[in-house]
Amino acid sequence: MKKPTVLLGMSGGVDSSVAAALLVRDGYEVHGVTLQVWEHEDDSVAASKKWQERGCCKIGIARYVAQRLNISYEVVDERQNFRESVIKDFLDGYAGGITPNPCVRCNERVKLRGLIDLAEQRGIEYVATGHYVRVQECGGQYALHRALDEKKDQSYFLYRLNPAWLPRLRFPVGGMQKADVWAEAEALGLPVDELKESQEICFVSHGDYRTFIESEMPDTRRPGDFVDGNGRYLGRHDGIAFYTPGQRRGLGIAAGQRLYVRQVMPVTNTVVLGPEETLLSSACHIQGLNLFDRSLCTGKTDVAVKIRYATPATAATAEPIDQDRLHLAFHVPQRALSPGQSAVLYHGDRVLGGGMIQAI
Repeated sequence: MKKPTVLLGMSGGVDSSVAAALLVRDGYEVHGVTLQVWEHEDDSVAASKKWQERGCCKIGIARYVAQRLNISYEVVDERQNFRESVIKDFLDGYAGGITPNPCVRCNERVKLRGLIDLAEQRGIEYVATGHYVRVQECGGQYALHRALDEKKDQSYFLYRLNPAWLPRLRFPVGGMQKADVWAEAEALGLPVDELKESQEICFVSHGDYRTFIESEMPDTRRPGDFVDGNGRYLGRHDGIAFYTPGQRRGLGIAAGQRLYVRQVMPVTNTVVLGPEETLLSSACHIQGLNLFDRSLCTGKTDVAVKIRYATPATAATAEPIDQDRLHLAFHVPQRALSPGQSAVLYHGDRVLGGGMIQAI
C-alpha cells in the first residue's frame, strides 16, 4: 500500500526533529524542508559553535536527522519573503506606535503558507511542523486545539492559520508532554545537554529589538514629549518606536512615584505615562479577525482570551461590531493592553480565532 506523503518543516530544533521520527514511525513518506528565513550558516564558522549558538534555522541538525531517518531533505530560501512579510511588518508596526508580533505573522505568511504552497506544487498530501498544537476532527469538521502540554502550547502563535488548511495539517508533538519529546530526541542521538529552546525573535540578537529597529530604520529616533494623562509635560523620549505599554525601564524620568508607559500616540509623537493602576483596561476592540468559529459574529459569546502568549487566558464576553471587528469586555480588567498584539479566543481547549488589538 502506498504511504501517505507529508512535507515536514524542519527548523533543526528538538520538536521538529522528533516530529520527523514520529511521522516515519507512523508510516508516512516524509519530505523534510527547512525554510531559510534569516541568515545562511557558514559551515566553517558553525563548526566552532555549540548547537544552540548556530543560526535561527539549525540546518546542520536538520540534515543530520534527515540522514538518520533516511528521509529526503532540502533547504528553500525564503529570506526575501520573510523580510517583506515579517520584518517590514515588525518595523512599520513599531514605527507606527504599535507592538507587532512577528512570530504570529511568520507562521501565517511564511512558514505554514510556504509549506502549504510547496506541498501543492509537489503533490504532497499533508504538511507537518513541530508546533505544540492539535487539530481535531469531529463529524467532518476540523478544529484547532491547544496542545496537551499546556506549558508548551503554541496555539497563540497559530491562530491566523487559514481554516481551510486544517484537514491537511499534522502536529505530531502536540499530543505529547515535553519530557517525552526530550526522551525521543535523546534516542535520535541529538545533543540534548546542549540544545536550548530559543526565547528570542530569530532576527533580533540578545532580545535587543530597539537596537535592531534603529539600525534598520534610523529615522525612528525622533525625540518627542513624555506627558501625563492630562497632557502635562514630563520629559523627552527617544522616539515612539522604542516604547510599549507597561514599560517602566529606560524612561529616564524622575518622579515621586513609579511611572509606566500607558499609551503611545503616533499622531502627536508623544508617549503617555502614568502610575501602574492606569494600565488597567476593562475592554478593547480587536480587528483583522481570523475565525475558526464564525458564530462569534452572530451575537455575544463568553470566551477565554489570551492577550499575550506568556499570560494565562482570562474570561471575557465577545460581541461583534461588524464582520471584521469584535468588542471584548473583560470580566477582570487587564494590564497594559498593547495595540498590534494578538488577542486569541478559546472555548476550553478549542481555538475560536482572534484578531489584533486596536488602539484604545
